[in-house]
Amino acid sequence: MNQFTHINHQGEANMVDISTKQESIREARAEALVTMSRETLDMILSGQHHKGDVFATARIAGIQAAKRTWDLIPLCHPLLLSKVEVSLTPLVETNQVRVESLCKLTGKTGVEMEALTAVSVAALTIYDMCKALQKDIVIEQVRLLEKSGGKSGHFIASHK
Repeated sequence: MNQFTHINHQGEANMVDISTKQESIREARAEALVTMSRETLDMILSGQHHKGDVFATARIAGIQAAKRTWDLIPLCHPLLLSKVEVSLTPLVETNQVRVESLCKLTGKTGVEMEALTAVSVAALTIYDMCKALQKDIVIEQVRLLEKSGGKSGHFIASHK
């Protein structure tokens, strides 16, 4: 049975010791969906938003967030990411934006939290930039899509 790795034998939270782990190429992909009104999505896509390019700002915010995950999540290790990619795809038929991230490095621990943080902050940035237009934007389905590397192996999420 799997056990929590961030809890020591006394039941206290602690940072996992990765000093003896082998380095490997590690990748993780995550996604989030941002649902909004047709009018809000149209304004983003037309480039008429008064705050500027929403997708460019969200992409940069997601990349920056992945790089700072260790500063946001208390027990995460600081990582030297070799790649962070954030893509935003409008799903016009459902009035959504699909945010996807890819994080990659060669190291001793995985990058799942960095990928999840990237999509979360990118989605929050979309909300922040559009909240004056619409307050009931919904951020949902933040999830890990895939991860590889390390001794736990390859994980691919089931389709939802």
